[in-house]
Amino acid sequence: MDTLYLVMTIVFLLASVTLIISVLMQSGKSAGLSGSIGGGAEQLFGKQKGRSLDALFEKITTIAAIVFMLSAVALLVIQNYR
Repeated sequence: MDTLYLVMTIVFLLASVTLIISVLMQSGKSAGLSGSIGGGAEQLFGKQKGRSLDALFEKITTIAAIVFMLSAVALLVIQNYR
């Protein structure tokens, strides 16, 4: 049971870091961190590149959020049965 708890804790931590990074990399109304890093690339490769990056970060955020929530519930269940 301790091995499963350790694995789920690692998954939880990886999902949380991925979620934080993917949210910060998304461009918002003020083109946050993604706009400052990818701004030059959008000028070189056109605006389609920026849209595809935003779509990619949106998918990564969704997947990371689902994994984060499921691993949090799994950790709670594992902890209650310890």
